[in-house]
This record gives sequence, C-alpha cells and structure tokens, in this order.
Amino acid sequence: MRRDVEAMVDGAIGGAAGTAAMSAVMAAAARGGRLGEYPPRLIARAALDAVGPPAPEEGTRDVLAVAAHAGFGTAAGALFGVLHRRLRPPIGPALHGAVYASLVWGLSYQGWIPALGIMPPPERDRPGRPAAMLLAHWVYGSALGAVLGRRSRRGRRAAGR
Repeated sequence: MRRDVEAMVDGAIGGAAGTAAMSAVMAAAARGGRLGEYPPRLIARAALDAVGPPAPEEGTRDVLAVAAHAGFGTAAGALFGVLHRRLRPPIGPALHGAVYASLVWGLSYQGWIPALGIMPPPERDRPGRPAAMLLAHWVYGSALGAVLGRRSRRGRRAAGR
C-alpha cells in the first residue's frame, strides 16, 4: 500500500509537469490556428452551463478551465503512477506514458467528449485539431513518464533498493 501511495504521488507530480508541457503544445497549436478554442475551456464551459445559472464571468470560466485541466492531468498522472508500478511494462516509463496518454485521448476525444456534445468527434472536427491534440497528449504522457521514472529511481536509490 505504501508503495502505491508513493507511486501515486510521483505520478501526480509527473501529471502536473505533463499538463504544463501539454499546455505549451496546445498554445503553440492555437497560435498556428490548429486548435481553435482550447478544449479544456470548451469542456469547462459545457460543465458550467450544465450546472445552470448564474453563469460565471468569462475570466472566472478561464480560471476554472485551467484549474480543471491541471486537476485532471494531475489525477490522471496519479492513476498512471500506480498502474505503471503494478504493470511493470517492458518499455520505459516515457514510452509507457505516451501509450497511456493515447488511451486517455481516445477515451476522451473519441468517447465521452463528443458523446456529451462538447466537441465533434475527431473525424468531423476542425482540420488540424485532432492531430494537435494527439501530439499534446503524447507530450503529456512522455513528460509524465519521464518525471515518474526519474522520481522512482531517486526513491529506490534513497531507500537502498
């Protein structure tokens, strides 16, 4: 149990770092005209609209979108930390993180997000957004795995394992 908690904390830290890296990719894609409105902002708007009035001001919505994106990335990283420790895949943590992030992308962008009408499925979305989002998720997963791998090696050395 203790090792799961350590892996969860390491994964959460990696998830936060991965979310920052992913956000940088999304910002570059937005500047290049590939992204349109940021998907975390679209998701936050849909969630807030579902709650009903009163609708928060636009600036408050943006803060909530950033917080939700960071929270989701951190929580997904914590889950990955435990999965990675338990599965012990034959690939490095950065590659395993990219595979995991592809799964998260698929379940989200090809699953629940279009099902709720928040965004169209990738095949009907604006040109460039699906590829930009998949790339951003790969960056997220690679950073998540790299941080997790580095932290877990450091922890093993400190514990003499």
